[in-house]
Amino acid sequence: MAFVYFWPMSHTFHIPVLDLGFSIDTPLKVARYGISSVMSVVDDELIERMREYHAYENEEAFIPIKKTETDYRANRITAYLNLVKKLVDQQFENLKQQPFEGGSDLCHYFELLPETSQLKQGYDLMLEYPDGAQKQLFQSILRNKITRGSIDVNIMAKVDKMNFNANGNYTGDENTDALAALRGFAQSELQSSVILSAGMNPKLYSYLESFPDFFPYDNERLNKKITLKVSDFRSAFIQAKFLAKKGLWVSEFRVESGLNCGGHAFATEGFLLGPILEEFKTRRVEMLDELYGLYDSALLQKGMFITKAPVQKVSVQGGIGTANENNFLRAYYHIDTTGWGSPFLLVPEATNVDEETLDKLTGATESDYYLSNASPLGILFNNFKHSSSEQQRISRIENNRPGSPCTKKFLCSNTEFTGQPICTALREYQKLKIKQLEAMHLPEAEYQASFNTITEKTCLCEGLCSSAYLKYNIVKPKENTAVAICPGPNLAYFRRTFSLDEMVGHIYGKLDVLKNAARPHMFLKELELYISYLQKDIQQNLLGLTDKKRNQLTKFKDQLLNGISYYKTLFDEVQLLPDNAKARLQAFEDMLLKQPLFNT
Repeated sequence: MAFVYFWPMSHTFHIPVLDLGFSIDTPLKVARYGISSVMSVVDDELIERMREYHAYENEEAFIPIKKTETDYRANRITAYLNLVKKLVDQQFENLKQQPFEGGSDLCHYFELLPETSQLKQGYDLMLEYPDGAQKQLFQSILRNKITRGSIDVNIMAKVDKMNFNANGNYTGDENTDALAALRGFAQSELQSSVILSAGMNPKLYSYLESFPDFFPYDNERLNKKITLKVSDFRSAFIQAKFLAKKGLWVSEFRVESGLNCGGHAFATEGFLLGPILEEFKTRRVEMLDELYGLYDSALLQKGMFITKAPVQKVSVQGGIGTANENNFLRAYYHIDTTGWGSPFLLVPEATNVDEETLDKLTGATESDYYLSNASPLGILFNNFKHSSSEQQRISRIENNRPGSPCTKKFLCSNTEFTGQPICTALREYQKLKIKQLEAMHLPEAEYQASFNTITEKTCLCEGLCSSAYLKYNIVKPKENTAVAICPGPNLAYFRRTFSLDEMVGHIYGKLDVLKNAARPHMFLKELELYISYLQKDIQQNLLGLTDKKRNQLTKFKDQLLNGISYYKTLFDEVQLLPDNAKARLQAFEDMLLKQPLFNT
């Protein structure tokens, strides 16, 4: 019978990491439906509290892992990941046993799939069969073909704080934050991916070599996979070659828009997403062949043998907002999956956003989302003007007490005033920095600009967890409940909350939740963000412009002009944009060419 030949098609999108608390348990909500998602493993305190909560909710044993225990950070992460896997496996097995009846989780699984999925087509065909042995056989085949979504984890490679014991002694390189987090994942029972983001950390990348699960068995199969979140082809290739020479395979390159994304933003040197994806498209086979040669040679030196390269995927995320954009990226650039992050903040079934913050997000406009210097990491950070964390920061300044207490210390990196690193959002640091500023006796405007730069830093360790605590009603006495949230600018066009069915249906074009929204195409929006970024950079450097900075800004501008030229050709070829798109491109080009800095 024809249905024997149906093969499953997993969802063609994933839910990327949504900072610390917003997606910390998303797999428990969506993995049984075949949807992959990513959890952050930066904050072991958040992880331990979520393990306690979900253990009690599911009548599982919970034994606390205290900070006084050896390797507590890695062990907390391992314990939580094992619990999430166990619960998801139970959910999935229960789903598979359910009848094919309306309203069941089993039917929900198939109904969420895209219409192009062979599994979905097989399901629709099964519904037309009359009751009997053939239909039961068909249903049995469908049950056996479904798969759960991947339970992936994210590690910001350069968030790698050194740790010291009670006596002030350094606990060693293997106990820095990033390496301990990797160890926690590597020792877990998960068969999934670690997404390494925020740049290359050679020490962390080399540490991957310590764990057998990252090496192949049964020819090319991998128990644990490596995904690199990258912003351009060159950096992706460099990082992947570094790993391949150690016998470590990059299973996925997760390309993210430099500015049209949520969380921390890593502006490229004017390279736009379209041209970046074009280079991945045209050089993907070349890269695969070279990486496989290095990988195979390294494995042979370790006594391991393979006969073919493992699968290597390319995905993209950052600013995708419509089914048309989603389909175009997959079809034209041969993208394997797309990442939909910020829109899922408005899906209570999938993520952890408290009611107050949800209400503010649904009433927000484009101007409420902005690129800030709020992160203590010194990396650009997408911010939301009306978050309770931002309101608290402003209130503290008004009360002449800028800065925050620092209880978790995950983002401590500054040694300007201290021997051991501290956080630039710390109240004591800002007090010392402001005192230093006052001693300089600067003109008022210059003083105020510097003061604002100092006090813009805010505590993210607590703020990015608070929403999860509020949603589950597990806030501790006297705990700071101010919520920090960092959606990408794309969220401005999603103006209400959505069910999981609605958002997935929107992604696949089954419905349009943005109907009549005045939203620019994702490529045009990113271009606009880059031009604004360039103009701000120019303004900040006009008074003390060096030849080096002028050259850097000129190269940035030239890359944007190259990107505009690329888009003009692309849009003529595929005709994927509204009528005013070419006019907007021309306006952007004219704006760049008329920029005074480049005409002197």
